[in-house]
Amino acid sequence: MGRYIFRRLAHAPGFTAVAVLTLAIGVGANTAIFSVLNGILLKPLPFDHPDELVGIWHTAAALNIPELNMAAANYFTYREQGRAFTDVGLYTGGTVNLTDGGHPEELRSLWVTDGTLPLLHVTPALGQLFNREDSVEGSPRKAILSYGFWQRRFGGAPSVIGRRILIDSNAREIIGVLPPSFRFGDPEPEIVLPQQFNRNKVQLGNFSYQGIARLKPGVTLAAANADIARMQPMWIKAFPPPPGFSAKLFEDAHIGPLVRPFKRDVVGDIGDVLWVLMGTVGGVLLIACANVANLLLVRAEGRQHELAIRAALGARRASIAGDLILESMALALAGGVAGVGVAYGTIRILLAIAPSSLPRLHEISIDPMVLLFALAISLLAGLLFGMLPAIKYSGLRLNTGLREGGRSLSQSRDRHRARAILVVAQVALALVLLIGSGLMIRTFQALRRVNPGFTRPEEILTVSTAIPEAQVKEPEQVARIDQDILNRLLRVPGVTSAGVASRVPLTGEGSSDLLYVEDHPVAEGKLPPIRRYVFISPGYFGAMGIPIVAGRDFTWTELYGLRNIVLVSENLARETWGDPAKAVGKRVRESPKDDWREVVGVVGNTYDDGMNKKPVAVTYWPLMEKNFWTEGTFVQRYVTFAIRSHRASAASFADEVRQAVWSVNGTLPLARVSRMDEIYRKSMARTSFSLTMLAIAGAMAFALGLVGIYGVISYSVTQRRREIGIRMAMGARENQVSGMFVRHGLALASIGIALGLGAAAALTRLIRSMLFGVSASDPWTFVAVSLCLVLAAIVASYLPARRASAVNPVETLRAE
Repeated sequence: MGRYIFRRLAHAPGFTAVAVLTLAIGVGANTAIFSVLNGILLKPLPFDHPDELVGIWHTAAALNIPELNMAAANYFTYREQGRAFTDVGLYTGGTVNLTDGGHPEELRSLWVTDGTLPLLHVTPALGQLFNREDSVEGSPRKAILSYGFWQRRFGGAPSVIGRRILIDSNAREIIGVLPPSFRFGDPEPEIVLPQQFNRNKVQLGNFSYQGIARLKPGVTLAAANADIARMQPMWIKAFPPPPGFSAKLFEDAHIGPLVRPFKRDVVGDIGDVLWVLMGTVGGVLLIACANVANLLLVRAEGRQHELAIRAALGARRASIAGDLILESMALALAGGVAGVGVAYGTIRILLAIAPSSLPRLHEISIDPMVLLFALAISLLAGLLFGMLPAIKYSGLRLNTGLREGGRSLSQSRDRHRARAILVVAQVALALVLLIGSGLMIRTFQALRRVNPGFTRPEEILTVSTAIPEAQVKEPEQVARIDQDILNRLLRVPGVTSAGVASRVPLTGEGSSDLLYVEDHPVAEGKLPPIRRYVFISPGYFGAMGIPIVAGRDFTWTELYGLRNIVLVSENLARETWGDPAKAVGKRVRESPKDDWREVVGVVGNTYDDGMNKKPVAVTYWPLMEKNFWTEGTFVQRYVTFAIRSHRASAASFADEVRQAVWSVNGTLPLARVSRMDEIYRKSMARTSFSLTMLAIAGAMAFALGLVGIYGVISYSVTQRRREIGIRMAMGARENQVSGMFVRHGLALASIGIALGLGAAAALTRLIRSMLFGVSASDPWTFVAVSLCLVLAAIVASYLPARRASAVNPVETLRAE
């Protein structure tokens, strides 16, 4: 039986090629998206019993903070008093300087407490992991290398164990190498260092660490959250508050538990986007199935004489139906194989682009689960589009088949209706997908129209570096090195301005803390608002093109004189004092114990957490301050230089910047060398990814829908040649005949559009969280997409209709 099916398909190469190609598009798109979804969401984390791993977070209702990190006080309390966990660990990412010969290099670092790697059940490829003593402040400094860094830097030499390397100007002993399978975060760390605490000096606050734990057998998330809630009063009472604060302040924050699966920390909130995309490309597969079903109906129409004879010779209806379905399955499997090839190519392109919005990229592949999915949807598609012709043509009898197969009668309305229904469904689905694409395009346009708060980002080159305390101890000397580097940068040809900041906009980085305002005293039982902190040098705003709305910038003389001054963002000024001009001269401070600092200027708002979120309120502090957070003088050691030049895009310019920095201090590693327009694009990576995927799906649906309309009208013209000949013999004009078919195609499209509009009104609500500056029911998008489909349907109908008007009535009637 199978041999005859493949022989029949081989004898109709045009039909087979079109059907397989159509299915390859639908199956390939679905397989590619499923491989992304599987790699990111469905695959378990690469650890033993990953379902037992949880991330420990908190909420702070009084501060309106839905996700609050861990502090050292939480860590010691939960590890010592907890009942729900086998162990608790802290970790935080960052960068360190490697100055161990050659050019200085910045390494991605992971700082962990001693329990973090063991609770992940990590077995080192070489050496050992940290022990409890390694996490105690003052213990010998040690390090563990990632497998990739060990291979790259040391050639995989086992003698690396026991060797000392200079990290942040401190010698550290290498005690181990992680296994090649170790994956932890994006981007992956190159070196792991022990997070050290002096338990006797730990204070309340400093929620700047991420927590991880492993649940004991049988413990649920609800039980773990209840256990964390039980311990909240313990850590507040067990550890002293920082100077100037009270334990009551932490009680008033109403800090509560938020224990969740650790995969949520790894994956983030990308899941909603991926499920929407999965549903979208599922629509493309349905449209492809409708197209192939139409092709099979046409093919079965041509075989009805053969099928009627088989029935007359005793073939049972089930046998004929089975034969038709097997033919559909053969097409589906061929389309599935081709679709896997399409998916493989798509994934290779995706991995080459490596969108920053996608975590766990290394887990995305064509694995057995993906192949099983491709097989399943191929078989399901084959069954779906094969059922209609099997039902309609498996019950033919000889007299019916001969009568329907004769050229003297036109096609039956019943069979034409079936194809018309399929086209209507295609148009409706295509409209839904196109509206989704249109809404994402409107979102992207709205985001591009948002002023990021700085000018001409393509002219700003940013480069980060750090000066560790072990290398330069005195805070003033750190600030002078930064100023010397700025002066050298200003001598680079083409540089018009330069400045320094602890972070630049749109990176989502930086610290936040309470901000006390002198003329806005905090009521009893209340807390001041949380504000983003940025540390800057004079000239930074000019380099970034951030306008000074009121007041002025500060000077290097004021910085070295440790003047108590600060600048604030415009939204902070308006929120606090109602008018930016009124903010100048007001005073703020970061804690009740520290000095009041005068607001000398107000600057324009900038976007930090993405263009789709409101600008955060920011306080801009000088790089160096006295009595800031801690007693003595504070200086920001990790900084980013912002350099404005029309040469920023030239490769040679970045080299000149490096040489300018190293001419001041040759041991400083430079990292994150990029232009602000690249950072800007990266901040919209998720929107760009969603837009691209939805646009591709919409384009596929649009093309397949038009092919469906063209096919139905074209076949209708072929079947009604006798009627056309009679009409034209009786005096019908060519435009009347072609208009008849165009109206038919337009009617099908109109019904599909009407149905699609209703479906889109309901389904676009699912992508509401992905939109910005446009409503999920945006009327302009709905109308524009509908008109576009109407025009396209007219064109798709007109092409075969024009062929109908060219029919020669004399030849047609003579043939009859």
